Amino acid sequence: MVTIRHEAVFYQNGRFVSAGEGIAAGLRPENGKTGTMTYGILQNHNTSGTMDTLKLRFDAMASHDITYVGIIQTARASGMKEFPLPYVLTNCHNSLCAVGGTINEDDHVFGLSAAKKYGGEFVPAHQSVIHSYMREMYAGGGRMILGSDSHTRYGAYGTMGIGEGGPELVKQLLNKTYDIAYPRVVAIYLTGAPRPGVGPQDVALALIGATFSAGIVKNSVMEFFGPGVGSMSIDYRSGIDAMTTETSCLSSIWQTDETVRKALAAHGRADAFQSLSPADGAYYDDLIEVNLSEVECMIALPFHPSNTYTIHEFNENLEDILRSVDQATPGALGLSSQPESLTAKIRNGRFYADQGVIAGCSGGTYQNMMLTASILNGTPVGSDRFWLSIYPTSQPVMMELALNGALGKMMASGCSIRSSFCGPCFGAGDVPANGGFSIRHSTRNFPNREGSKPSDGQCAYVALMDARSIAASALQGGVITAATDLEQIPADPSYMEYHFNRSAYDARVYFGVGKPDPKQELILGPNIADWPEQIPLPENLMLTVASAIYDAVTTTDELIPSGETSSYRSNPIKLSEFALSRKDPQYVPRAKEIQAIELLRRKDPENPTVAAALDGADPASTGLGSCIMAIRPGDGSAREQAASCQRVLGGCANLCEDYATKRYRSNVINWGMLPFTVTDIASFGIAPGDRLWIPGVRSALLSGEDHVDGTLIQGEKRTPICLKLEKLSAEDREIILKGCLINYYA
Repeated sequence: MVTIRHEAVFYQNGRFVSAGEGIAAGLRPENGKTGTMTYGILQNHNTSGTMDTLKLRFDAMASHDITYVGIIQTARASGMKEFPLPYVLTNCHNSLCAVGGTINEDDHVFGLSAAKKYGGEFVPAHQSVIHSYMREMYAGGGRMILGSDSHTRYGAYGTMGIGEGGPELVKQLLNKTYDIAYPRVVAIYLTGAPRPGVGPQDVALALIGATFSAGIVKNSVMEFFGPGVGSMSIDYRSGIDAMTTETSCLSSIWQTDETVRKALAAHGRADAFQSLSPADGAYYDDLIEVNLSEVECMIALPFHPSNTYTIHEFNENLEDILRSVDQATPGALGLSSQPESLTAKIRNGRFYADQGVIAGCSGGTYQNMMLTASILNGTPVGSDRFWLSIYPTSQPVMMELALNGALGKMMASGCSIRSSFCGPCFGAGDVPANGGFSIRHSTRNFPNREGSKPSDGQCAYVALMDARSIAASALQGGVITAATDLEQIPADPSYMEYHFNRSAYDARVYFGVGKPDPKQELILGPNIADWPEQIPLPENLMLTVASAIYDAVTTTDELIPSGETSSYRSNPIKLSEFALSRKDPQYVPRAKEIQAIELLRRKDPENPTVAAALDGADPASTGLGSCIMAIRPGDGSAREQAASCQRVLGGCANLCEDYATKRYRSNVINWGMLPFTVTDIASFGIAPGDRLWIPGVRSALLSGEDHVDGTLIQGEKRTPICLKLEKLSAEDREIILKGCLINYYA
């Protein structure tokens, strides 16, 4: 169903030819790359004067209530007076999370006051999830949108969406640019048509399973086109598109057609349509072909969206596959003992889930809701352990479902209907029972992302499935069932009539774009705090490893947990207490111990404690700090707190083999930490308490060096180590030298 041709190709006369064949026929890559949809959009947003190094300005930005307070506070501290572009503040992450008392609503009050003062758009809680709102109100052909959420993807509408950490949005608010080298562009060529019962999550999981581990689309743009595009509705395309984030790509863009034009017209924005398709002779760095007719109903088992199987394969090999999850569980969750085997959930040869959830930017779309209602058709989901929660993606979608009766059908089946909310995607709603297994049409199933607390011995599991198969499973009391196995399978029409009614938005949304009012006062609740001061990079560093993680990939959820910690996003010091709390509970006390000695160095450099920590180095020119070692950190969320919490605790560097995503590496840099990479880092046997002596690190950055030589100190053993500083721009270096982005702009 997914075929990877790991080679450069030209797309000519409706077929692909290898780069060698094309060049022999007179085609040239430098000309061919201008024929991609990607090139045209990037060119129209680039201000650098060269397409090799891009300096991009976006058409609009979006943030939710986990990220916008920190972004606005950072921009304000850096001199911002008003929002220079449309900036949408949504409230879909901390809507229901009750931890912290008034904290969540304090943030919302701040957001509204900021929208009034600086000229922004404020979407109150329960109105829409962030990406649904941007699709409905802002996405359009040839546009670019930057969001402080990793699933910022609007490619199906012809918009390149990029999810980044907050500092990159701060740059746009300060009239700066988003700077990257021209990305690789990978063709995703779609043929055939999905079978009835196969949904967008199935196609997405097939793609993720085929690409993530291989890294074939990492930091690339996925460009979707081909005859298969026309077989899918706009919701279907968007469901696939939202999940491209889990491949670790940079962005995505789709061929547009009459279906897109109709969808935009239905939202009152027909003028936002632009016809997009590759030009003849377009050049691509890689080719992935997807035969939609061959895609089967899929399941992604814990603990990653790439851990994929067809549902038929899963059901035919239950015990072997479940034991592989059992083996991964203690390490993934940091448990000291093995939980009860998942094979205990097998009854009469079938596996029983405990919970189903259909929610968020990928799951809660109108067409998914309609198909779910059609499959359930009022049939009770039963009164045993299995239960099903439904989160329509926006109030306009909810209104239409109420008017056409689909909402009533789902309620009659016993579904719990919730408001527009992203909580199930990150652990702030519908947390399963201990040992519970949840099947979800949402974006991620990382360890404890569903809200469990392994530090308290809790264990829960999430598997990703499509809404259609979740509904089919609900009909069987939670037995994992492929929707294609139903006797009556409703088909997905390529165009589903939808009546968008924006009255819910008109009644509640604050539309203040372009209307800043400097006289308005920001309303800062007691939990909203400024960032602590950071000092410039010293000439030399003595770093102590505060955590060493040898997992193949470390997610941002592990670096800073989601869920109940979300209420502290607006208080950098309080939030930092949760850093690595589920992965390495000793990280915070270790980092604080080092930070205390560094603070002592600044006040009393001749103190004996300082002298001992510096191991003879000059206290006037040598700083003390902590660092984290991980093989491949940063998969997952774009939220900057995965890096900023380390910095708040005195972190100065990350050591790794490679960074899982560009956005996490950018967060590390923007918070003034050194993004070191080390070849074969696992071979050094680095452990907490080991130290790194890095003389002349400031001079190395100033002179543009691409590495700095350090010494790894492990007890009495001293080992030379080459710390690489790869692909740092002049601005990156200056930000690190200044100590953080705030200092750089101050």
